[in-house]
Amino acid sequence: MSTPAYPVHTFADLESWSAPGTGLALLGQPVAHSLSPVIHNAALAVLASEDARFASWHHYKFDIAPAELGRALQLLHAKGFAGINLTAPHKEPVLDHTEGADAFTRAACAANTLVRTETGWRACNTDGGGLADGLRGDLGVELRGANVILLGAGGAARAAAVQCLRDHAASLWIGNRSPERLNALLDHLAPLAGDVPVRGFSTSQLPPGLPAGALVINATTLGLKGGDAPPVDLRQLPAPAKVYDMTYNPPVTALLRQAAELGLPQANGLSMLVHQGARSLTLWTGRPAPVEVMNSAARTALALVAT
Repeated sequence: MSTPAYPVHTFADLESWSAPGTGLALLGQPVAHSLSPVIHNAALAVLASEDARFASWHHYKFDIAPAELGRALQLLHAKGFAGINLTAPHKEPVLDHTEGADAFTRAACAANTLVRTETGWRACNTDGGGLADGLRGDLGVELRGANVILLGAGGAARAAAVQCLRDHAASLWIGNRSPERLNALLDHLAPLAGDVPVRGFSTSQLPPGLPAGALVINATTLGLKGGDAPPVDLRQLPAPAKVYDMTYNPPVTALLRQAAELGLPQANGLSMLVHQGARSLTLWTGRPAPVEVMNSAARTALALVAT
């Protein structure tokens, strides 16, 4: 369901958009579960109390189909929006509709943040840094020196993989259902890997050699629906150390439930949402984001959704 007080808008709404003030937007499909407007509007209220320029800023969410993405970006720019968040399935194809990207985004070939320019949108990616911040805060884990088992090969996984390589993980194992998508990601990462061993595997047939004591990160969308099975059976992995699921709504996925049953430290992706959102907000406003306020708003909203 949509989060309270933050309805899901559509492409048709965008075509006739006339809301006053400066807009920020999340684009994805689905987006009803997203807490992005909750955390950003809580932060904007703090910024507005310090600087009246932000009193008219507001964050919205739009359910946009892939075929609508290009035109939606044009409309958002024409209607004066200052920044955009992107979630599945738009993180990779959005790069075809932007006029530049930062170094991390070029390495990841995926963007989760767009910053307005005079003539269009500049692509950025705060997912990698947000993930590192979330792992550090929730699980006390640094990617540097860690053996990582990353599940997924989409836009979120790409950012996570690049962050693992930049932070010099001890090894990176990437599992995915689709061999074509997996191999494309492995080919892309090969020139970026340096001395970090990068290997791929099918989540339907686990290979020998997976490391014990690994940090397991779920970057798939398995978990968004209540009936989803876990992307991998943790009992078949060699004694994982900790588990992080980028999904945060629902707060307890099948993967996290299994991790708890096995006595493994685990966390959902709410902290990643907050930290990547804080980084995005700073890109849009040029101001430090009130991370604690954003975190509190997210946890309060998620508790309400869970009840």
